[in-house]
Amino acid sequence: MNKLKILAVDDESRMRKLVKDFLVKQNYEVLEAGDGSEALDIFFENQDIALIILDIMMPKMDGWQVCREIRNYSKVPIIMLTARTDERDELQGFQLGVDEYISKPFSPKILVARVEAILRRTAQVSENTLLECGGISIDKAAHVVAIDGSPIELSFKEFELLTYFVENKGIALSREKILNSVWNYDYFGDARTIDTHVKKLRSKMGDKGDLIKTVWGMGYKLEV
Repeated sequence: MNKLKILAVDDESRMRKLVKDFLVKQNYEVLEAGDGSEALDIFFENQDIALIILDIMMPKMDGWQVCREIRNYSKVPIIMLTARTDERDELQGFQLGVDEYISKPFSPKILVARVEAILRRTAQVSENTLLECGGISIDKAAHVVAIDGSPIELSFKEFELLTYFVENKGIALSREKILNSVWNYDYFGDARTIDTHVKKLRSKMGDKGDLIKTVWGMGYKLEV
């Protein structure tokens, strides 16, 4: 089986080496870029990159510019690294389609865990790619959802959230468990992001939105 290819982009060679060493131990192939311009060159030369780890503050072209350019052509998962803990940066990242957001300094083991979680959801298609439940049909490989045979448009996170509910139908899921499984990082107990996504998801599902039940004081449950 071919190794999954990851592009690590950071102007600090020490940081790139740290990330590369930990990922190579987990049997990934790692490509390196020292600035945004080099990152784009490598990305377009290698169409099989499974994930990008992208620093924000870099010479020539910063991480935001690189992300925007890549998103014009690809939905490849992107993890953003930043030395700043500015909420505006984080919001901008998600608006640009960033999948994860990690502040420096970080634990390399946590970074590897997040890489593996994202690749499980995106690059490595599960054997159970087709899910059906109460009139909801999910094609995980094609990233398509249909309600009673009619396709509906969901954002990336709404799709992941609905898939998680269907895969755990009948089980009461706490907000913390949903955050860890779908967002895969700590929101420091702020459940509002889940409530907002559930509200949007329910509205897009029409009558089927009622299948997502609120478990008061805990979280949510898909009940068919």
